[in-house]
Amino acid sequence: MERDFTPLTIAVLTVSDTRTEETDRSGKLLAERLQAAGHQLAEKAIVADNVYYIREIVSRWIADSQVQIVITTGGTGVTGRDSTPEAIAPLLDKTIEGFGELFRALSYEEIKTSTVQSRALAGVANGTFIFCLPGSSGACRTAWDDILKDQLDNRHRPCNFAELIPRLHEH
Repeated sequence: MERDFTPLTIAVLTVSDTRTEETDRSGKLLAERLQAAGHQLAEKAIVADNVYYIREIVSRWIADSQVQIVITTGGTGVTGRDSTPEAIAPLLDKTIEGFGELFRALSYEEIKTSTVQSRALAGVANGTFIFCLPGSSGACRTAWDDILKDQLDNRHRPCNFAELIPRLHEH
């Protein structure tokens, strides 16, 4: 029996000290792809690569019962300014280790060993899925096209993240 598609409400955060709405290719790509897939863009923002600024926005989104998914792009590298994992990890109730592992495996096919520099991660905070992606549009394309598009589609078999959303607040 074919299921009807259930659109999700997704917020997109670009973490960058230099990007603007005009130059934010990664955030734009994610917003376009999620809407093309039938989902709703809750909000799109750009924030400086600062642990507390990132936490402020993401905390507001995970406290909003309307936002089901948060996707960040940028700040997952290893330089002194890259702080997205440090900002997000303390907020997570559960981590999804397989996301970063799969992302790096897929990314290896495109950029070979450079993928080891990515600290892409995912988890659940207050019943909201959070996915932290690198800042390049290529990385965002890989993550969306090869992982998130299917996992955020409730029709994907054998299982997907979308169908788990109603159960994320169970205790």
